[in-house]
Amino acid sequence: MPRKPTVEEILRKHSAKIESQMDSTLVGETNYSKEYTSFKKEMAPELSRYEKWCASLGNLIKINVSEKDKDKIRKHLEEAHLDVLPWQALTLSVMSFVSVFLVGLLISVAISLIKGSIEFFPVLFFVLVVFVSIFLFYFVNAYPERLAKKWRLKASSQMVPAILYIVVYMRHTPNLEKAISFASKHLQPPLSLDFKKVFYDVEIGKFSTIKESLDNYLESWKDYSVEFIEAFHLIEGSLFEPNNTRRIAVLEKSLQVVLDGVYDKMLKFTHSVRSPLTNVYMLGVVLPTLALALLPLASAMLGGILKTVHVFILFNLIVPFMVYYLTDKVLMLRPGGYGETIFLERNPLYPKYKSKDAYVRAFFICLPLFIIGFAPLILQIPGVADMFGIQADYSFTELGLNFLGDGKLFDFKENGVGPFGIGAVFFSLFIPIGIALFFSIAAKERTKELIKERKKTKQLEAEFNNSLFQLGNRIGNGVPPELAFGKVAESSRGLMTGDFFRRVNYNIRQMGMSVERAIFDPNRGTLNYYPSDLIATSMRVLIESAKKGLKAAAMSLMNISQYIKNIQKITMRLKDMLAEIVSDMRSNMTFLAPLLSGIVVGLATMIASILNKLEIAASIGDASALGISNIDGILEIFNLGSMIPPYYLQIIVGIYIIQIIFILTGTLVMIDSGEDRLEKTNKTGKNLKKGITLYFLVALIATLILFILTTVVLGNLGV
Repeated sequence: MPRKPTVEEILRKHSAKIESQMDSTLVGETNYSKEYTSFKKEMAPELSRYEKWCASLGNLIKINVSEKDKDKIRKHLEEAHLDVLPWQALTLSVMSFVSVFLVGLLISVAISLIKGSIEFFPVLFFVLVVFVSIFLFYFVNAYPERLAKKWRLKASSQMVPAILYIVVYMRHTPNLEKAISFASKHLQPPLSLDFKKVFYDVEIGKFSTIKESLDNYLESWKDYSVEFIEAFHLIEGSLFEPNNTRRIAVLEKSLQVVLDGVYDKMLKFTHSVRSPLTNVYMLGVVLPTLALALLPLASAMLGGILKTVHVFILFNLIVPFMVYYLTDKVLMLRPGGYGETIFLERNPLYPKYKSKDAYVRAFFICLPLFIIGFAPLILQIPGVADMFGIQADYSFTELGLNFLGDGKLFDFKENGVGPFGIGAVFFSLFIPIGIALFFSIAAKERTKELIKERKKTKQLEAEFNNSLFQLGNRIGNGVPPELAFGKVAESSRGLMTGDFFRRVNYNIRQMGMSVERAIFDPNRGTLNYYPSDLIATSMRVLIESAKKGLKAAAMSLMNISQYIKNIQKITMRLKDMLAEIVSDMRSNMTFLAPLLSGIVVGLATMIASILNKLEIAASIGDASALGISNIDGILEIFNLGSMIPPYYLQIIVGIYIIQIIFILTGTLVMIDSGEDRLEKTNKTGKNLKKGITLYFLVALIATLILFILTTVVLGNLGV
């Protein structure tokens, strides 16, 4: 009697045949354990650096953490996918505080010992160190939460494509495990890493089925994105629908749920972001600019207590940092956006964008501007002026500008204080414009060609909906994808989509590539020239669904076409709602702030000029001509020697404007387009050019007009 075959033997015999009939995309082919580890190291260098700090400095001592704080920190660490223990994170924050505080204290004590007296103890420096160490403690302590939020924002930007991949796959193959596998392979990080971890948890035995692991993962989204959970539950529920039509309807409903959820969140963000950004602009731009107008008089009245270094620390370190910190908190409220694509790195022009050669060329172009800007200081170095056969300073009379009075061009005082002259202010204007042009020229050279390609891609995305519909019709009529691209390219001649399909057709016919390689090949793939997640998603769906037959491919393309139409409607609606906020901030950044700052520089020069002329009048005993009997008492209150020279004040203001443009441009790009480094670099270069040019002209004109006005008025009074 023949032996009855066991279950294992039957499975071994027929499993290969069954799997080959089901799909070519096999979950078993992917080693998710290995991929998860390598992927995490490659795609999350920022997280790895934090982990290294926690493993080194955070391991020096073990600090007990309360159960409440431990659960909170552990939750953030798990959300950010960090291999760090809660006590290590807390220890790192404490050690950061202690390290910075001790280093600052040692430097301060060393300075006082070197100078031989406790009177020389750098109080301001030590106070700044204390504030920095305290801030560092709170910042590092909250860093796991920050990383968790960043991870959420990046992951949420991939929610819609994730649901789309799963829905399109499950339309023709109702297999949740394979659908998630397909999505994890073709999504961008970090959501692709999350999906791989779903498999990873099953592999290590944490869960027995994919559904259990998936449901556990979805629990982590309950406080952030309910629509994502609802969409997945609908997808899971579609597996139990006996009727195929109802099953497909449930799948399409899940995609609509996540689309509506993203739209509602962005709508809420546009309403809530206006007030915080207005406050940031008032506190970080308007009020500091108005405060700058009071600085010249304040420094003259305080008798040297307020020095240039104090103003530099306040306006070039503290205020810009505060603006950056506040805008960063606002941006953390933004729902995940589309942002930049990883396909940008495949573009043949990308190496030029990453190259630093543009900065070298920009530096040599702007070097003469820096030399002109620092000329008043350079000429005061002994021997430099004699080397060029000129004087270290000139009076207006020597220059033939008698109508400007007897003052000097740079006007350094006998003790080396200064310069207070209008000429020094004019020269100093070349320093901020040199810095701005350095970044502007480099940004333009790095991005101008890629931005042109980006515009082509945007145009292609706008046209892609109709062309995709045509492609779906062609395939639905029985034309294989290998031939359909050529036919659609002919009917789309003159459009950007025609160029895209023509490139694909060329790769297929002339290069002998498959459809997948013709589009996605790392070296010659058409997508390298049109880096777009939207197009990549559409083509991935086409390739995968074509494995199930032409009818499935045609139906998938029709669905993608409708999806693109919905996405475009949502995007246009959101841009309309954000247009007013973006326009206001852009005008404030490139017009109002430079305008106010330029006028402030003119006022500072005028005040210095008035005090200078009064000091000259008092020194020669000509104060009676002004009708002022106690001019000496006035000059004791407003001491020109203790005033911050307009030369340095202008440089500080100019650098402050550059910093504000950098920060606010990054904020606007993030609000409008999500995380997009290419767009940020390009827009920063343009805004720097506009803002600093306006500041340069306003400061130049205001300084000249107010100085001439001061000279004429005081000249009529006999000074």
